[in-house]
Amino acid sequence: MSDFLSREIRAEMEAARKQALKKRTRMTITAGDETYPVLRMLPDGFTLDAAEVDHLRGIVDVYDGARHRWQCLIIASEIVDGELICTMKWHTAASDRPALDYVREDDAPMGYLTRH
Repeated sequence: MSDFLSREIRAEMEAARKQALKKRTRMTITAGDETYPVLRMLPDGFTLDAAEVDHLRGIVDVYDGARHRWQCLIIASEIVDGELICTMKWHTAASDRPALDYVREDDAPMGYLTRH
């Protein structure tokens, strides 16, 4: 069907598809001072709009709305059909507490009371 459509109409349809993907997702990527909306999440990565960013590597933060979800390392990115496909080497879940250096017992007290 795309053979019968003019180049301008196909470009408009592609722009509308990308806009719909941006509205549907709340996921964003923060790389340094820049923030980019995620178009799609993949099993080993995610896609971004190639018109906004053409190359991305290194450690980035992934947010779901305002909630910090992961920190991940992007090892490869390539542009396919107007989308920048970013492949992650690893991703680590973000936590709002510092990591423990020991095993916490299930029946451990939550805190200690001081003597008066």
